[in-house]
Amino acid sequence: MGQDGSFTPQKRAAALPTTTAANGGVRGRAASMIPRGRQIHKTFNNIKITILCGFVTILVLRGTIGIGNLVSNEAEAEKQQMAEDINRILAEIRSDGDPTDPNEPPAAEDDFINPNETYTLGPKISNWDEDRKVWFSKNPEFPSVVNGKPRILLVTGSSPNPCDNAIGDHYLLKAIKNKIDYCRIHGIEIVYNMAHLEKEMSGYWAKLPLIRRLMLSHPEVEWIWWMDSDALFTDMSFEIPLSKYNDHNLVIHGYQDLLYEQKSWIALNTGSFLFRNCQWSLDLLDAWAPMGPKGPIREEAGKVLTANLKGRPAFEADDQSALIYLLISKKNQWMNKVFVENSYYLHGYWVGLVDRYEEMLEKYHPGLGDDRWPFVTHFVGCKPCGSYGDYPVERCLRSMERAFNFADNQVLRLYGFKHRGLVSPNLKKVRNETVTPLVYVDQFDIRHSGPQTTASRS
Repeated sequence: MGQDGSFTPQKRAAALPTTTAANGGVRGRAASMIPRGRQIHKTFNNIKITILCGFVTILVLRGTIGIGNLVSNEAEAEKQQMAEDINRILAEIRSDGDPTDPNEPPAAEDDFINPNETYTLGPKISNWDEDRKVWFSKNPEFPSVVNGKPRILLVTGSSPNPCDNAIGDHYLLKAIKNKIDYCRIHGIEIVYNMAHLEKEMSGYWAKLPLIRRLMLSHPEVEWIWWMDSDALFTDMSFEIPLSKYNDHNLVIHGYQDLLYEQKSWIALNTGSFLFRNCQWSLDLLDAWAPMGPKGPIREEAGKVLTANLKGRPAFEADDQSALIYLLISKKNQWMNKVFVENSYYLHGYWVGLVDRYEEMLEKYHPGLGDDRWPFVTHFVGCKPCGSYGDYPVERCLRSMERAFNFADNQVLRLYGFKHRGLVSPNLKKVRNETVTPLVYVDQFDIRHSGPQTTASRS
């Protein structure tokens, strides 16, 4: 810009009639006819343009130098990054809030839950285990065990509103298709929720009243399995080893050392976990929920969580931090029934996994569930349905496409097809039809391969 500004006045100055043109040509005569007042006005305009461009140039240079100093100052850079992280997490937590009804008046301060009253998800239930036993005796056609397996209800969902962009809705569709495939293969029932049952429990907290309502409405279900909408099954053969948890009521991915030694706010992940349908689980939900109501309660609870959990930024209470804090502070009351699982990926962080699928295909096989062939790949930080995220949208969408196709190929194998590539929606035939199709059913149907759990490492 500075170069353009200095060039323009010089060109115009050459035409100013301050002296008579040497050749006395037409251009010189035309210039001499311009009134002197207009000539002075044009001169001032040219000077103004030159000064303005010079001023902008200085601002640009100062801005460039300022950014350089900021980058070079590590302390300031870390401070800025922390502020960005806090804003990102706050936006992420609030992104799933209830949609605004244009006919509903804006919320007033007295619309929030009274901070002096303990929030509850519903009437206190104290005899749920006994009530279920009675119900089973009256309804034998609804057993909690089917074909030797405890009945599981997978619960997932998304916001009632459309995504900010069409591609986000497309990937939500792919995510639910992936979950339906897994549930169909393994005989699991599924619920997809698009409603907030309690307006106070917005954002990630919305799962708590939903889980409680499903427990009480489906007494025949033994396990409620919550899974975030941005998590995909990527090992379609692996089955959760439920017999491993006969003495436990909550199964959640995490690490004991991060939980008790470091008291880290990321010691557990609530993006995928299982609750047994029992009195203990209802009691835990009751103890977990009071930090959740939006407004002053959630904001004050966030201060408590930040003060007690390592590495947690200062922002309002979230469900994951609240559960971690509850299990740490009330360890003797709750932990004997909690199984912190990490022998397989009930939650597998997508970074570091999606770019290794070709290696997995070459070296390993489905049914392992761990880092060799991850059971669940969770796209934490992507938010394809929103207008923000921790990672570039292109990287997230490409990675989600790879994960979906990696899993889908395991399903398509039975039908004789596969994707042309892990980033291609198009299919290609991998075998021809024959007059003995049942041979392929026995060979390729995941349901006939028997349950495969984490094998010992070779």
